[in-house]
Amino acid sequence: MPTDIHPTAIIEPGAELEEGVVVGAYAYIGAQVKIAKGTVVMHHATVDGATTMGEDNEVHPYAYVGGKTHDLKYRGGCPGLRVGNGNVFREFTTVHCATTENTETIVGDHNLILAYSHIAHECIVGNHLVMSSHAALGGHVQLGDHVNVGWGAGLHQFCRVGDYAMVGAASKVVQDVPPYMIADGSPAMVRTTNKVGLERAGFTPEDINRVRRVFKMFYKEGLNRRQAAEKLSAELPADCEIVQTFLAFVQGSERGLS
Repeated sequence: MPTDIHPTAIIEPGAELEEGVVVGAYAYIGAQVKIAKGTVVMHHATVDGATTMGEDNEVHPYAYVGGKTHDLKYRGGCPGLRVGNGNVFREFTTVHCATTENTETIVGDHNLILAYSHIAHECIVGNHLVMSSHAALGGHVQLGDHVNVGWGAGLHQFCRVGDYAMVGAASKVVQDVPPYMIADGSPAMVRTTNKVGLERAGFTPEDINRVRRVFKMFYKEGLNRRQAAEKLSAELPADCEIVQTFLAFVQGSERGLS
């Protein structure tokens, strides 16, 4: 498939577009941008900054991928943005480059970023995220794989959200959301397990019951984080992937758990 660039699009000298990239009317591609085959930048969309995009991405009208960081600590240079394959950036979404030289904002593969949502500087986004409209990630937020962020949710800087977790609509997340859980509210608190999400992802009933047991230990039995982790290690198989994933996340938490 040949590269298809509309005559009204602006491609700055230095930009690198592989064969098969499509650029629509009045779109803008900055001088430091590199875009792999199969990616479509639709009309009036912008890809700028030191941005590298993988294959088969969609950048919808008026989206701005690769914008300059909002961070007031920015002191120049060319901090970057790295985007994987198969992502969809819907209308008016914004994704910013990092703040400091030799650092990157990172977006993985097969993420769906819906209209008006924002991913800030130095965020690390995994794979298969669904981010609903008007949601926002503050700087340095880290999301695991298969995360669901609801409409209008805001995640504070440096917060983390684990694999297969969900953040409810209009929530304010100020602490880490562990894997497999649903957090909701302002401030967001873990309310229950992401049972429906786990079922859709093919987790077995036994796995889902284990997740429920983890939830009870950490949120229903009056234990502190250390006590709950010790009890979890003692009662559930140490080689269980759910246990390993959950405990690794908890042990790496610096902001505390929602």
